[in-house]
Amino acid sequence: MSFDFADLDHDTWQYELPRIRSAGAVKINEIPGTLPYTGVRNPLTTSSVSHKVAFTYRTAANGWQRKVGAAESMAEAAVAMEALVSPMVHDVEFQPLAFPYPHPDGRTGSHTIDLRITYVNGLRRFIFVRNQNSLSKPQVQAEIDAIHAAVPVEEAHEFTVVDGDAYSRPRRENLCRMHHLVHFAPDPDSDAVVGQLFARVGEVWHLSHLFGQTSLPKPKVFKSVLRLLALGKLEADRDAVICEHSRVWVAQDD
Repeated sequence: MSFDFADLDHDTWQYELPRIRSAGAVKINEIPGTLPYTGVRNPLTTSSVSHKVAFTYRTAANGWQRKVGAAESMAEAAVAMEALVSPMVHDVEFQPLAFPYPHPDGRTGSHTIDLRITYVNGLRRFIFVRNQNSLSKPQVQAEIDAIHAAVPVEEAHEFTVVDGDAYSRPRRENLCRMHHLVHFAPDPDSDAVVGQLFARVGEVWHLSHLFGQTSLPKPKVFKSVLRLLALGKLEADRDAVICEHSRVWVAQDD
């Protein structure tokens, strides 16, 4: 086979990457035994600035059956996971509702709320997640105020703005592990043993110091510590990845 190099354009340099049509949102097919994603908007689109997330979760509202959740960013997913491990939370909904609002520039906009958290006492809270840089802009604050004012009163009792940058990467990683262990790998017997151990020692400057004080295997002790941290019974620096070198102590009652 011959090739004629004269056919090549040697005089034009392509300074930009070729434009490629987006593949669109990722659709999650039916998963046996798992409730489907029910948000009004699918956030699982391609992005160069945001890490989209999909995972399964369980709540009392769903009869503790697995359900698919999808989040616009890792920070948004972390906010959801922090709520999901709380015994005070009844349900967490992703992209649950879109409603119109008067945009500050005069047009009518439509906003899809990031999360709705329903507590066991019946309180329903809308969660709006943005990074700190965005929240520092006056035009964004004006838009948030307009969205807040337009929230349908029958859909939520409160509207909370969350700074996504408050969820550092280590904090997000810790929350991912805590959420999995609390909902999908419970071990109440080990948790009781580790809880009693902490009631006696109060705190450890290195978690590894606890390993030799019980007959439980190290992995069981470590997982129990993460579950007890998630439930607020223990405390540690959550902005550092929890490991055998972490300082852990008994949480103080409010």
